[in-house]
Amino acid sequence: MRAKDRFDWDDKLPGFGLRTRNGKRSWVLQYKFGDQHRRIKLGGPELSRADAFKLAQAEKGKLAAAKLGHGVDPAADRDRRKAEAKPKPRTRSLASFIPTYLDARRGGLKDSSLEIHTLHLSDHWSGLHDRSLDSITRADVAGVLTTITNERGPIAANRSRATLSKFFRWAIGEGLCDNNPVSGTNKRDENNPRERSLLDAEAAAVWLAAADGRYGQIVRLIMLTGCRRDEIGGLKWSEIDLPKRTITLPGERTKNGQPHVVPLSDAALTIIKSIVRSDREHVFDIRANAGFSDWSKSKAALDRVAKLKEPWTLHDLRRTVRTGLGKLGIQPHIAEAALNHLPPRLVRTYDRNTYASEKRAALDTWAAHLKVAVARTTGANVTPIRKK
Repeated sequence: MRAKDRFDWDDKLPGFGLRTRNGKRSWVLQYKFGDQHRRIKLGGPELSRADAFKLAQAEKGKLAAAKLGHGVDPAADRDRRKAEAKPKPRTRSLASFIPTYLDARRGGLKDSSLEIHTLHLSDHWSGLHDRSLDSITRADVAGVLTTITNERGPIAANRSRATLSKFFRWAIGEGLCDNNPVSGTNKRDENNPRERSLLDAEAAAVWLAAADGRYGQIVRLIMLTGCRRDEIGGLKWSEIDLPKRTITLPGERTKNGQPHVVPLSDAALTIIKSIVRSDREHVFDIRANAGFSDWSKSKAALDRVAKLKEPWTLHDLRRTVRTGLGKLGIQPHIAEAALNHLPPRLVRTYDRNTYASEKRAALDTWAAHLKVAVARTTGANVTPIRKK
């Protein structure tokens, strides 16, 4: 019996009574079958005592028959019916074959490439996970590609398209399906890079709309650090050094393959310290040990609150940070270093400086500027940060 349970037992029918749990009432029948004590729920407060009594008598009759070898234990019968009512997993769905495919490719791909394949199949194509391989059509793939393009850009869409096509070629070879629905879909034009950079008022609106949940924390950390979406979404506890106030991203987790030390401003450090540490490897893990994955629904929910007039993506926040650093007078090579952009080959050959202190000062200045922008949006009378 739970501490908050209270029972009012009926004097006429042993085991029949009214249970009150956390203020909610339900009629129950308690009995012993063999060596086990069992209890079944007859109904809620919508049942009158008289009707519940009749149900209890009927269950008692079933119990008596079961004890004589005719019929089954009422509680066992209830559990069986519940199990049968649950939807059966689709064992031949796209999601069910992803682990097998990744295992098959493990020996032929670098760790970084395998991680990208995992991201594409587990995250970008999550909308098709519950579909059987033979039911996925070219129109389905094209529709998801449009979503990926709008949310992540044409390059990400083309890379995701290539990964899914490789998966289906493998599946055909394994006899799991007969057609590749990626074949015939259009590649996205990568020649027109996005140029969207949020204005201060827009950035403030996004900051204020970002809730305190995992996604909101990710968005705010991107705005404070200029990191890429998956660099923060896939952040690991081992990459955070609170005493040094840094995040250190290894080369296999950065686009250019170079390690990146990210200085944490006071605002960024406050966000990280507010996150309750779990026993999982990733900071923003939800279901599997692979970091954050619920990107589409979370972005749509954020858009409904932020209500920006022009469409925007999470990568636009990175561009906003870089543009903002320039407007604040941060020298270009420092701003580029803060975002882990490699300088020209000749420059990086002779200039081995990591600009650690300069990067920290730049991101601290940006964090202060963003704080002012947010405060001004809320009506506070503040003075903007002057350019250096």
